[in-house]
Amino acid sequence: MTSSQPAPLPWAPPRGDDVEVVRVGPYWDVLRAPIDIGERALTLLGDATGAVIADYGLMYWLIPSGHAQHWRRLRSEIRALGAHRAEITYVGVPPATHTTGPRLHWRIPVGPDRYLTDAGQPRKALTQAIATEPAEEATTR
Repeated sequence: MTSSQPAPLPWAPPRGDDVEVVRVGPYWDVLRAPIDIGERALTLLGDATGAVIADYGLMYWLIPSGHAQHWRRLRSEIRALGAHRAEITYVGVPPATHTTGPRLHWRIPVGPDRYLTDAGQPRKALTQAIATEPAEEATTR
């Protein structure tokens, strides 16, 4: 007999109302981008995106653990953070119920059908989002 229930995730966001500080690496690495570029990339990704955390001016894609070490920098404000880098990094993770901002929230909530994003997908989308950056934003950087 087979079950139609999705397999449980190896990690889940905190329950209740408290933000949890999670070490990047054991469960996932993250790609961090400014929200203006991130929103354009998110539109380009469509259904190819996994879970995304947003916090005021930044967005964080959850990517498979170990993939940050292979990331080549696109711009100084777009970074891959992971345990296999030289620094140890922690990310604030909102409870599953926090799905609106501007404070720390799930821009795209984690779930059985939406967890990690293949690291190559946001790279393509972020590259295209940078290339289509509005002229007035590009001149202020």
